[in-house]
Amino acid sequence: MAPVTLHLRAETKLLEHRSALSPAVVQKLVENGFKVNVEKSPKNPKRIFDDSGYEPYATLVDTFSWPKAPEDHMIIGLKELPEDDFPLKHTHIQFAHCYKGQAGWDQVLGRFAAGGGTLYDMEFLEDENRRRVAAFGYHAGYAGAALALENWAWQIQHPDTPLPGKKPYNTQSDLVREVKSDVAAGVAMHDGKAPRVLIIGALGRCGRGAIDLCLAAGIPESNLLKWDLAETSAKAGPYPEIRQSDIFINCIYLDKPIPKFVTEDFLKEDPGSRKLSVVCDVSCDTTNPHNPIPFCNKPTYFDKPTITVDGFDNPPLSYITIDHLPSLLPREASEAFSNALLPSLLELSNADKAPVWQGARKLFEKKLATLPDSQGHT
Repeated sequence: MAPVTLHLRAETKLLEHRSALSPAVVQKLVENGFKVNVEKSPKNPKRIFDDSGYEPYATLVDTFSWPKAPEDHMIIGLKELPEDDFPLKHTHIQFAHCYKGQAGWDQVLGRFAAGGGTLYDMEFLEDENRRRVAAFGYHAGYAGAALALENWAWQIQHPDTPLPGKKPYNTQSDLVREVKSDVAAGVAMHDGKAPRVLIIGALGRCGRGAIDLCLAAGIPESNLLKWDLAETSAKAGPYPEIRQSDIFINCIYLDKPIPKFVTEDFLKEDPGSRKLSVVCDVSCDTTNPHNPIPFCNKPTYFDKPTITVDGFDNPPLSYITIDHLPSLLPREASEAFSNALLPSLLELSNADKAPVWQGARKLFEKKLATLPDSQGHT
């Protein structure tokens, strides 16, 4: 049997410095009989790992050359492909964001239908216990909480100016050092009071990351409200506890309709009780029809991390909806993700019998069957 060839494509999303494969994981793949082609990193966004780190093990190929790769090469990347309309003939391993009714889902899947390609969506690579084999959730929660705390402190010190843009940090300790300093400055101007932070989805990877960052930044344990299914199922939203918290961090996995967590109208019902000034929607379901935070309906970006919600003053209200938060910590996030993904990648030579890939293939075919005829499904 011919060895599996993986083609690591360059990312195109602004400020996306992560990589689906670290040099160390590429080395292990090659040692196990795989061939790996790695596209040279573009100057912007520059991959966190230098090309030279891959050279001893992989073949460096031209940037954005994946469309011309042989059809039996598997294309692996992180974020969605650039919008285009040419048919997709390869097997792609990536986050495609097209299985939950997101805007443009049919155009994305239609390209696979037209080209005969296959999508193994990383969001749905699950083991036999239905647990994801690899996820960026922890670092998404960690980075989201960092930006939320920084935004809270910034609002206090600069009430009429949005939070400035952010660039990736070289190390996690660099991020913690900055957030801790900013929070201390905010607390000093807030009558010595640390913010109250409510985290929904606190028991998952993402929630654990958010909690760990808050504690590392000096937020007292008593100021953290850790909610999960037990709390949200006990009563229907919207929730007064969100209105009465300074910061709300949403870390849930949304896969079905649920009651709204908080709405603009709800916040205006009792303006005197509102402390909420920062919402970080780590889940980032801005185009999902079941979005439980309806006013968080536009994406934000690292160069403009927040959007201010009109009609709210003293305190102001702004939200963060960056859909690639782990890229704030590209090195640690990439290493953790690719290490977790490695055991499943090693099963690609026997994908038809490996539960992780079998399940992903069946889900792809199920979603493909929902395409309207005009998008290529027959």
